[in-house]
Amino acid sequence: MPLRDEHGNIVKWFGSSIDIEDRKRIEAAPPPEAQLQATLNVIPAHTWYAVPSGALTFVNERTADYLGIPQGHPLRLGIDTGAAWDSHLSLVHPDDHEDSRKVWSTCLRTGRAGGGNFRVRDTQGRYRWFQSRVEPLRAADGTLLYWVGINHDIEERKQAEFALAEGQRLAHMGSWAFDAAGFDYWSPELFRIYGLEPVTKAPTVEEYLACVHPEDREFMANLIQRILAEPSPFDVTKRIVRPDHEVRYIRCVGAPVFEDQKLIRFIGSALDVTEHELLTLALRRREASLAEAQRLSHTGSFLWNLATRQLAWSDENFRIIGYEPTVQPTVDLVLDRVHPDDLSLVRKTMEKAKAGTSLELEHRLLMSDGSVKYLHVIARPQRNESGELEYVGTVMDVTARQEAFEEIRALRDQLYRENVALREELGKTSMFEEVIGTSSALQMVVARAAKVAPTDSTVLILGETGTGKELIARAIHKRSKRSERPFVSVNCAAIPSSLIMSELFGHEKGAFTGALQRRPGRFELAEGGTLFLDEIGDLPAETQIALLRVLQEREFERVGGTEVLRTDVRVIAATNRDLQAAIAEGAFRSDLYYRLNVFPVTVPPLRERKEDVPLLVNYFIDRFAKRAGKKIKHIQKKALEVLQEYSWPGNVRELQNVIERSIIISEANEFSIDKSWVANEPAPPRSLIDPTSTERKRIEAALVQSNGKVSGPNGAAARLGVPASTLESKIRTLRINKFQFKGIS
Repeated sequence: MPLRDEHGNIVKWFGSSIDIEDRKRIEAAPPPEAQLQATLNVIPAHTWYAVPSGALTFVNERTADYLGIPQGHPLRLGIDTGAAWDSHLSLVHPDDHEDSRKVWSTCLRTGRAGGGNFRVRDTQGRYRWFQSRVEPLRAADGTLLYWVGINHDIEERKQAEFALAEGQRLAHMGSWAFDAAGFDYWSPELFRIYGLEPVTKAPTVEEYLACVHPEDREFMANLIQRILAEPSPFDVTKRIVRPDHEVRYIRCVGAPVFEDQKLIRFIGSALDVTEHELLTLALRRREASLAEAQRLSHTGSFLWNLATRQLAWSDENFRIIGYEPTVQPTVDLVLDRVHPDDLSLVRKTMEKAKAGTSLELEHRLLMSDGSVKYLHVIARPQRNESGELEYVGTVMDVTARQEAFEEIRALRDQLYRENVALREELGKTSMFEEVIGTSSALQMVVARAAKVAPTDSTVLILGETGTGKELIARAIHKRSKRSERPFVSVNCAAIPSSLIMSELFGHEKGAFTGALQRRPGRFELAEGGTLFLDEIGDLPAETQIALLRVLQEREFERVGGTEVLRTDVRVIAATNRDLQAAIAEGAFRSDLYYRLNVFPVTVPPLRERKEDVPLLVNYFIDRFAKRAGKKIKHIQKKALEVLQEYSWPGNVRELQNVIERSIIISEANEFSIDKSWVANEPAPPRSLIDPTSTERKRIEAALVQSNGKVSGPNGAAARLGVPASTLESKIRTLRINKFQFKGIS
């Protein structure tokens, strides 16, 4: 039997020679049992004999010692005890019981020789492989006298075969043998590589070619014909198609074996190199993609060895620097192209490279046609396998970027000039720059706004629609330390609930359908300044949670992102809704309310400050007349009286609309209005509840439950979730007699 290495080469041969002279003599003339036993004892193998019925009668000394049969046992003496072969199956490995039984049953049934390979246990309980052969011993007339068996120890050979098979399995390598008649050997691993069940017989050439990929089949057929006609070593890679339709890449290496200068066979190996081939193909695709990316981005790459001064660069570098691809790159060629005014900078940077530091610079090239290119160079140091210092870097042609920067600078200067002019114009005409009115109610609001403006405290502005809540918010921002930073306004009611999170906090590319690129939110746009959240009462519940986090932690995440962003933004909120009622209905979070309600400011409706109407009328007439190109010299007294008597449910915004409408239709230089415009007064919205009245009711209800007690675990302050000192202050402000609630509950 041959032992082969992982390449299919024969390392050594295992063999045995058995002296069968005595057996031949026994076949001619049956010897006495004593002579048979003596003969079997001298054979250098494990031998035995059994009577024709199959009962084991004798084992030689080598076998008895291996099995641990004691001295004087009938099997050592050749005494027929009538014991059947089955009684000794316990000595055979359990996995080999069935094969052993089949071999022996076939011999007994047919009277013919048989054999196989089995594992047998020794006296210490260890198993070894044996090659077993059973021969019938007959008389001259053909009568069966005995069954004689010989077992050869093949444990070492089995171990070698296992090691070879395991090595092939781990290496995904099979071995084969081939001659003019076709394949005469395939290793088990080779069957596995091809996805076939291992069989004793190798496939035919036709069966083998059927496994080869159709595009490689003709090539392999021609190769077989060529090597048989002109024997020579070969090394090829082909594709196969396994039964499950999986395509694998197989590298075949073969060599001819000669005897007396005559070709005996080819032996070789087959290695599954699918992963390697796929990686190679992927690498080639990446190299092609990299080259195309460099071409599109006008970026080349290079490798510079400081010790040898060798320079290698990509194809794109030839185009950028302006040399033919056939030229050998050198440092001197690069310096020849550097603009004279930048040559000193480049040389100094190259000197710094000796220290092994990272390099980055921008310089110009003076091309052969007189044109100038701008380059951005980045290089990072590394050590090669020899320990030499090398630089790996990129060269980007930024000429177009430089030209764009020049254009941007010009546009920026122009925009700056226009912005200054626009600010001056806004300062003169914007209605949000000044608060119009001298009434005590409005002046109280202005005074409170002036006190809170220099701080960074959160402000909650309450008031009916159209009262100028955003005007107050802008006034607070203008008088704050953040006045030079942005004032960003968001109407929470005007944005769909599905988009409000993205509007406030921004989103990442791909966060949702239509998110084609990263977009900053209003918090990022207002960084360092003020964010005005109008109609805060209409904010969806999930957005309220996110806003609460910003107010508490000063951090947020973009929609679809994981990066935590810090923010420095002052929040001013406004609403025309009763937030206390919304909290009771579960539409607004109480914890968010207390975060927003740090400094409340209530803007009075226009009907409560009618003394301000004349001032507002004059302001709006002047504003809209200039816009329309008209001159209003006189205001009808009757028109002014009508305007002052009207309750203005739409507040200042409604007054503004009425005056603008009058200016549009006016044909004289006198201001007048149509009484029908202010004749129908809609009922005030139910949501417009006096915040002071609502707060009084809440405090009084809590005092009723606590029997007029303010502090303590069961006091009104604990029930309302506010400090006792704060509640005491509110009780004094609202002039509530807390003693009247003692003993009520």
